[in-house]
Amino acid sequence: MYDVEQLIGGTWSPGGSGRTLTVFDPSTGEPVTTVPASSDDDVATAVRTAREAAPAWAATAPAARASALHAAANAVEAAADELADLMHAEMGKPAADAKDSILAGVGTLRQYAELGPVHRGRALAGNDEAIDLMAYGPRGVVAVITPWNDPVAVSCGLLGAALVTGNTVVHKPSERTPAVGHRLVQLVAGHFPAGVLALVNGDGEVGAALASSPVDVVAQVGSTATGRSIAAACAKTGAKALLENGGSDPLIVDADVDPIWAAQQAATGAFANSGQICVAVERIYVHRDVAGPFLAALVDEAQAWGDRIGPLVDTRLRDGVHAQVGAAVAGGAQVLAGGSVPGGPGAFYPPTVLAECTDDMAVMRDETFGPVAPVVTVDSFEEALKRAADSPYGLAATVLTGSMSHAQQAWRELPAGTVKVNAVFGGAPGGAAHPRRGSGQGFGYGPELLDEMTVTKAVHLEAPPTGW
Repeated sequence: MYDVEQLIGGTWSPGGSGRTLTVFDPSTGEPVTTVPASSDDDVATAVRTAREAAPAWAATAPAARASALHAAANAVEAAADELADLMHAEMGKPAADAKDSILAGVGTLRQYAELGPVHRGRALAGNDEAIDLMAYGPRGVVAVITPWNDPVAVSCGLLGAALVTGNTVVHKPSERTPAVGHRLVQLVAGHFPAGVLALVNGDGEVGAALASSPVDVVAQVGSTATGRSIAAACAKTGAKALLENGGSDPLIVDADVDPIWAAQQAATGAFANSGQICVAVERIYVHRDVAGPFLAALVDEAQAWGDRIGPLVDTRLRDGVHAQVGAAVAGGAQVLAGGSVPGGPGAFYPPTVLAECTDDMAVMRDETFGPVAPVVTVDSFEEALKRAADSPYGLAATVLTGSMSHAQQAWRELPAGTVKVNAVFGGAPGGAAHPRRGSGQGFGYGPELLDEMTVTKAVHLEAPPTGW
């Protein structure tokens, strides 16, 4: 069993709420982590000590802050195998895939270590008797609330951007991956002054206490419902809400593409990490001209993926995924692959392909967060665009097409923060986008995240009058 502690003011200790949470291995159902949850007083103390540490950290030279972040990145990289094993034990991701995502987080820490010192203000064109400039400064105390599905990479982005710009941080990782969060903070915090990085542990009750605390930013990646609660709390405190929330990302398969290649792309988007990715493919619109061979190839892909995906994070999520599949079948959808809960221990669910879906089904309308590929057949590219755009979410979308005009039309018209053409995953490092609708608000990645973590001050300097 892995025992988790909190970090407040540079001191490690158990949380004082009297509540203990237990995390179970999603592959076996065995307990792996115990977590004494932080109390409201713990959260308040963490925020207060972070506030006390903020002036000195803000006054630290940007190059020194970057050097600390580089050292933290080296420590995380050296412990990548250990973190991967913890991630596998707590949320089921195969260790090799987990290590890849951890190393991506290391790259993000290094990216912000390089960008931090060059993130600066600019001079303005005023008159010759004065100097006008816009100067950046840290916002103060940042609350960072992160998810379980990619717990290291997401945390590295938010922690790195906040720390390198001179903010202090109170971090609450997901209660589903607390050991991962605990070990990550152990690795990072030692390279910063006491109080600059704090860790509190627990469930939504602890997260709500942190989000309503007197902090300056609440940066959260997670569900839409939680994001909206945080936005409401920030409206009361005046803190900035920086949110990346749920999605129900569409994939459009145009009439002119190779259906076997398209099925491979769709399977990767729907089944990778057992569908537990914010930008997973959750709705597929395929042109009628290629629908038959595409569906046949997608079934083959689902069967091939069945041997290499891990479990869902817990049986509670699996029950929700299976309920959406069952409701779709009751509404007329046809199961072509998967669709049933396997026997045995753990929270496994097979790659599932559904045909004859309709837009009003929960599996098409809501976020599923499981290895499910629901398919709708359309008669034109324009119909696919219209139906793909009709969603309460706006995180990302993918279009598979050989037509440059269709590609241009898609990225201009689809109301999503990210549009990918002919690849379900990928993109240059440093990319940043605004999620739309129920998918959140603000930049969560790239150089623009440094802007989110800082405030801008306009300064006008004139010399005193002569003769004083």
